[in-house]
Amino acid sequence: MAPRTAIDPALGPVFRVADGLDAGLSRKRMRGGDLLNPYRGVRARTGVDPITAYAPLLRPGDRFSHTTAARLWGAPLPRRFDDEVHVTSTRGPRPRSAGCIGHESAAVVARRRHGLPVSDPARLLIECGTLLSPTALVAVADHLLLDPRVLDPSDIRPHITHGDLGARLAASRGHGVRAARRAFALARPGVESPMETRLRLLLGSAGVPEPVCGYELTRPDGSTVGWFDLAWPERRVIAEYDGDQHRTSTRQYERDIRRFDDAAALGWRVIRVRSHGIHRAPADTIARVRAALA
Repeated sequence: MAPRTAIDPALGPVFRVADGLDAGLSRKRMRGGDLLNPYRGVRARTGVDPITAYAPLLRPGDRFSHTTAARLWGAPLPRRFDDEVHVTSTRGPRPRSAGCIGHESAAVVARRRHGLPVSDPARLLIECGTLLSPTALVAVADHLLLDPRVLDPSDIRPHITHGDLGARLAASRGHGVRAARRAFALARPGVESPMETRLRLLLGSAGVPEPVCGYELTRPDGSTVGWFDLAWPERRVIAEYDGDQHRTSTRQYERDIRRFDDAAALGWRVIRVRSHGIHRAPADTIARVRAALA
């Protein structure tokens, strides 16, 4: 059997069929078993995510939008949106490729994320307002507003300030705007994870007083005990969501034990909540926090 024709590395891991033809590859070669066909007119040499696979098909004026843009901004999303690819066109008809959900909109200035054109934070929150549940939409808004304690120099945060997001939503019209405004009203800076968002919204829906998000607890000498998810300083109560890092990282687990012990030694009561306490036993979680606050 004759060896397969080598593929020019300059084509990259994903390329259009038209570019492969220009590089001297035959159509038969591009049907080879070593190439994937993620979208019509696209070939991939390795398994790639749907967003990367679709990127060669973007036309001038196209941008990744809706939940796809949210994912490129790093926002937390329900898993059912993992394989969806939303693309919005501003210069022509909506994309109609199989596996792509196409949209049309008026011309807007797209932002760049990982080298790809995407909806800006305010626009994507509005777009997601047509797709996400209220709680999931607040989690996206929390993410966009977060100014994390550990900064990544290559990814300046927050993605949008609280004032800028509010102004953009107030001036916007169309589908998804009302949902985005409701999410913005419930969003808070300082929220590090979507489960913290869910815990805060669960307590708020039961009438529990508003907590401080991302609270820094300090000792009398000014040194830091640690940062906590939700806190009611006047009641000296903390509610903390325990995620899977305690199962996967012994170091993190030991650090958190020390942090909780130090908080207790200073007279604070720490209510630790797992996923079960949010999804399966929300009434018990509400009762525990209420009892601590009382």
